[in-house]
Amino acid sequence: MTVISVIVGSTRQGRFSEKPAKWIFQHLKKRDGVDARLLDLRDFPMPFFEEAMPPAMPGRPPYENEVVRKWTAAIGASDGFIFVTPEYNYGPAAVLKNAIDWVYPEWNRKAAAFVSYSGAMGSRSVQQLRETAIEVQLAPIRSSVHIPVATLMAHFQGGDVDKGLTELER
Repeated sequence: MTVISVIVGSTRQGRFSEKPAKWIFQHLKKRDGVDARLLDLRDFPMPFFEEAMPPAMPGRPPYENEVVRKWTAAIGASDGFIFVTPEYNYGPAAVLKNAIDWVYPEWNRKAAAFVSYSGAMGSRSVQQLRETAIEVQLAPIRSSVHIPVATLMAHFQGGDVDKGLTELER
């Protein structure tokens, strides 16, 4: 069975990312041959990366931080990823970039897809994440899903987010 993990790429109070992440997760659970998992960065409160040795260094000692070990294990157990990312100041949330930076061999040779929202529908954060993904040897797919601003605004204004997400199914 193929393990696909949906990564909730924001930890902000009142965040939007969990709504599309759960929507995607529900669709994945319906697929035969897929073991869908939801990895919420709120469940992995990692410190900013400042280890002496980079994750790509052969022979690097095991991480001492328990949360980082759990995160690394979750990434290692996955065959592919769908990153749900906001766009903050033309890029992804720092918490998501940090989570990627903690890991290296566990990302290698696995597929990555992106769902984004916010400024320019998140296209600039996806552009930066694609470059990061390539550096950690993930294989980003060509297409991504960019959630329209109207759906994001529905979240903040108490509107029907599900309706906006359903329109993306086509």
